[in-house]
Amino acid sequence: MWGLNAPIGKAVLNEFSALSVTTFRMVGAAAAFWILSIFMPKEHVDHKDMLRLFFAALFGIVLNQGMFVFGLSLTSPIDASIVTTTSPIITMIVAAIYLKEPVTNKKIVGIFIGAMGALTLILSNQNVNSGGSNNILGDLFCLIAQFSFAIYLTVFKDLIGKYSPVTISKWLFIYASVCFIPFSYRDVTAIDFMAIPTDMLLQIGYVVLGATFLTYIFLMIGQRALRPTIVSMYNYVQPIVASIVAVIMGMDTFGIKKGIAIGLVFLGVYIVTQSKSKAQLDGNGGGEPPQSGSMQKD
Repeated sequence: MWGLNAPIGKAVLNEFSALSVTTFRMVGAAAAFWILSIFMPKEHVDHKDMLRLFFAALFGIVLNQGMFVFGLSLTSPIDASIVTTTSPIITMIVAAIYLKEPVTNKKIVGIFIGAMGALTLILSNQNVNSGGSNNILGDLFCLIAQFSFAIYLTVFKDLIGKYSPVTISKWLFIYASVCFIPFSYRDVTAIDFMAIPTDMLLQIGYVVLGATFLTYIFLMIGQRALRPTIVSMYNYVQPIVASIVAVIMGMDTFGIKKGIAIGLVFLGVYIVTQSKSKAQLDGNGGGEPPQSGSMQKD
């Protein structure tokens, strides 16, 4: 879903400002999560966790989505996709510092192999991407988005495992909306919503419900069971999606080079998932990992 967001989001940004598009995502997702929560079991959130949820929203949504959308509005989808390949590396470093997660040979090799596959796919599709007005600044914003997301995955992992994805998400997005609306109010109120064509409404709907609402539900389910570095490794699937879409739409062809690149991506992800966590190394002396019934929280 995030793989489709770059080309679709770029099309939306051609019609609306980055402030407006980010507000669509935050407010739209907040409304969707609050509506969904009505039909879910009630869950009380501790007062002390409300402050942590605010900072989780700041790093996981405001800075992550905000900086990425601003970056995408200035640079090309190809550059934005390349910058996202730094996410596993940044996450591995942050996890090593904050969670004391070991930087194992398997992690390094897996990230390197996955990055090579992702970059091969991205660079092979560069002829189907449009440029930007300020690539350097746009790339910097996209890089800041990766740093903020790495902090979110690492620092707030215990919080994500404490409450349901719907409860966490509804508070994250309401906090994010409150932070962003004061800056985007003028841009949003200047839009003539009745004049927006149907195809553009569908694309906005995908950005809000597909690339934001559903992805955060799936992401948090993944965060409960996987370590931050493994979660971030799945960013490498995004260029695979972009490549497949380009082939389906007749904008590109599928050859052996792309097949090898896709194989490298999945091989890299697999190698990283086989690396041992701190708990596995400490609790088993570097031996066999715990059985699957024991969920790791590190």
